[in-house]
Amino acid sequence: MKTMLFRIYQWVIAYPILAVLTIITAVLTIFVSTLGMSRSLGYYIPHIWARLWCVLLFVRVEVRGRENIDPGTSYVFIANHQGAFDIFVIFGYLNHNFKWMMKKSLEKIPFVGFACRVSRHIMVDRSSASAINQTMVNAKKILRDGMSLVVFPEGSRTPDGKMKPFKRGAFMLATEFGLPIVPLSIDGSFRVMNKTTLNTAPGKIVLTIHRPMQQTGERTKEVMESMMAESFAIIKSELDE
Repeated sequence: MKTMLFRIYQWVIAYPILAVLTIITAVLTIFVSTLGMSRSLGYYIPHIWARLWCVLLFVRVEVRGRENIDPGTSYVFIANHQGAFDIFVIFGYLNHNFKWMMKKSLEKIPFVGFACRVSRHIMVDRSSASAINQTMVNAKKILRDGMSLVVFPEGSRTPDGKMKPFKRGAFMLATEFGLPIVPLSIDGSFRVMNKTTLNTAPGKIVLTIHRPMQQTGERTKEVMESMMAESFAIIKSELDE
């Protein structure tokens, strides 16, 4: 009975409200970004929007390890990707200004895709070698300005709740700029809403912010693979798979 009542609330009340709020958020983000405020309001407006998604759908978020990061330091955050709510958890509760590294195909989402582009999130285009190179150039411009970056190195949401192998892009950028890598463990998002459904389930998501992994300055293949393996193990250590 409780599940049925929640489904009615979700589809009749919560989702319509959140759809309107999403459009308003996208329009406001586009507006402030065209005025040159993508670094400030371009972050804080979606920050509030993400929290509203969690509040209206009865998703509690617990953050652990916030003391491990400095608000004034730039990082490359890497997180596991359990479900759609990973976005709301990081945007709403990390409390650290950043840009996303996301698939270029997300530009096609009405309003939201354009808002992401004008607010200078990094769109990853893997259609060709030159496109990939341009993506890296754009990312370097963002990081050169002292901005942090959030990446899902698995590339897409897990289909079964288990972590998938990491891709190298985030680690290459972190090494290029000597930025600390901060692993983020997101646990509970798969149970709240996985990629096979549009329904959500009220629950708790835990975001664990691990200690930064400092760069050694070396760019060898062995060093890169070591960083990927270490960060993978750190993130997985906090997950209940």
